Amino acid sequence: MDFQILDDEWTVSFFNFLKSKGLDFTYFPKKRKIKFLNDLDEPLFSIRLSTQLKFDIQKNELALEEFSNYLLILIRSGIGSVGFVQNRDLLHHKVFRAYMVRKKQGKSQVKYLKTKGKSRAGSRIRLHATLEFFQDITKRVNQHLENYAVDQIGLSCSETLIPYLFGENESLNLNKKDPRIFKIPKHVGSPTLEMLYSVKEFVEKNELFIMEQGKYLFQSFMDGKNIQSDEEDSEDW
Repeated sequence: MDFQILDDEWTVSFFNFLKSKGLDFTYFPKKRKIKFLNDLDEPLFSIRLSTQLKFDIQKNELALEEFSNYLLILIRSGIGSVGFVQNRDLLHHKVFRAYMVRKKQGKSQVKYLKTKGKSRAGSRIRLHATLEFFQDITKRVNQHLENYAVDQIGLSCSETLIPYLFGENESLNLNKKDPRIFKIPKHVGSPTLEMLYSVKEFVEKNELFIMEQGKYLFQSFMDGKNIQSDEEDSEDW
């Protein structure tokens, strides 16, 4: 399997090239991925779309957005960050921290509650900190949703903490099944400000995975692009 990073215009062009070949494809909105298969149902390509591209499910068309706003929500035990990006500019960002981890065991209070309960003073303090942590994140997310038109929401949150963000958090103006939410396919160890910038850079790129059966098609596409470039150069003369 080969791997390529494509810019937005090339990605749209490549998608249209594959579509013109009559290939079967499926779009996975929660992953922002398009997968192409051949007549034998063998995988040919997998394309992860950047935040600047929009896939129209009704028309099965891919297009470059002239203007795009999106949220990034990154959460781990004890630290989280929320960023609002307006047309590739990280307009607002905030990092949240909370005392949620038991020092000796290194276990978050959320996990600890499932086994030991919450009777001790330290446990109650950590639980309170956990609730405040998610309340602060909720306020920030709600502000962005109220003040801006948000087209997409990239989320990276450990499964243990998902109920605190959605299920037990009635004040969040966001549903877990909101079609704008997509999972960030990148390891987020600690969602610091530096990691927020790293994730932003990651989601603004298109990733193309080329299976062995699809290499000849990709080469055919590249050959056509090279011919087109040569013709444009000759016209300049």
